[in-house]
Amino acid sequence: MRVAFLAPHYPAEIPKFVRALAECGAEVIGVSDVPASQLGPEVRRYLTRYVQTESSLSDEQRARRELAPVLRDLAPDRIEAQWEPIVLLAAGLRDDLGLGGMSRDTVLGFRDKQLMKERLSAAGIRVPTSARATPGDELRAAAETIGFPVVVKPIAGAGTADTYLVPDRDELERVNASVARVPELIVEEFIRGEELTYDTVCIAGTPVFDSVAQYFPKPLESRTQEWISPAQIVYRDPHAQPELASGVELGRRVLHALGMRTGFTHMEWFRTPSGEAVFGEIAARAPGAKLVDQMNWANDFDVFRGWAQAVLYERFEEIPHRRFHVACVFKRAHGSGRITRIVGHQQIRAALGPHIVEDALLAVGTPRRDWRNTLLSDGWIAVRHPDLATCHSMMRMLVQDLRMDAR
Repeated sequence: MRVAFLAPHYPAEIPKFVRALAECGAEVIGVSDVPASQLGPEVRRYLTRYVQTESSLSDEQRARRELAPVLRDLAPDRIEAQWEPIVLLAAGLRDDLGLGGMSRDTVLGFRDKQLMKERLSAAGIRVPTSARATPGDELRAAAETIGFPVVVKPIAGAGTADTYLVPDRDELERVNASVARVPELIVEEFIRGEELTYDTVCIAGTPVFDSVAQYFPKPLESRTQEWISPAQIVYRDPHAQPELASGVELGRRVLHALGMRTGFTHMEWFRTPSGEAVFGEIAARAPGAKLVDQMNWANDFDVFRGWAQAVLYERFEEIPHRRFHVACVFKRAHGSGRITRIVGHQQIRAALGPHIVEDALLAVGTPRRDWRNTLLSDGWIAVRHPDLATCHSMMRMLVQDLRMDAR
């Protein structure tokens, strides 16, 4: 089996998908717009060939014209991508070469946030009221029609980039200026409640593995308050917690309505105070921000390998053991410049040592990351425990008792 993998080096977790394909017997052709030297040895060792494009992969139409004849000569059996901005390019190339996998029209339903809501609403699925708009008067009109507060975000965005909670007209004017460069927006009803995920590996549209995580606090809050250290818990077994059942059912209906076939999916949904599950958005790719690693730590298996088995052979042989709840806390340093000290780190390691599965805080002397442009903040610590209350307690300790300073 020969697989063309677009952008095999980025984001940080993507080399693990490349490794899994190679270990499962695939010949992996890497395709990207950077020199091979920038891929890193952890990627190059698993590639049988590398194609560097003249076009940027983010320029879908130009890259598609350039790559279609090249890949036709290389004769891949599959074309895959796990980075949100290029999933449509991968789907378009599949259409051009007549290969299996989801078509561009199907993937567009996972990429265009207004189109996905229209398709799901037509299937009878509860989605936030929303409208498509361009910055300026269209944005103002959509917000007035839906009613404040509203959420404003790019039609084809990823994560919380250029996403705003708009409580009133005054804030709308500030947001209008901030999104002036965004070509197309979605304006939607603000849903009050907790925000969770439903993540799957599917074969022919059926989840063969699924996972639920919860954000603490909701991503919109984390994005607007620098002092917050975002956290998330991957639950041990979503089928063993009754309060998650409505989200799992919602997720499976969404996958069917959008025509999901084989691969990873990442859905976000809201649990309202009344217990209603309301759809948020979904992507036909794996989640970022350590969620896939958390799935592995929760289950003591290799979901990257399971995904590769699904893509290559339409089987999933990894066994999820459902052993641990896993919390990951992304720390943001106080101040700007370089990290000057980390307070409470040794005490945390002494108290939680056996339960820490990854400790990746930036070292003293390292420049701070821009908290507005990275989900990973200034490093993270992940812990796991079979008891949910204990996992929550460890997460709170990491949030409250660990501090990073910078200047």
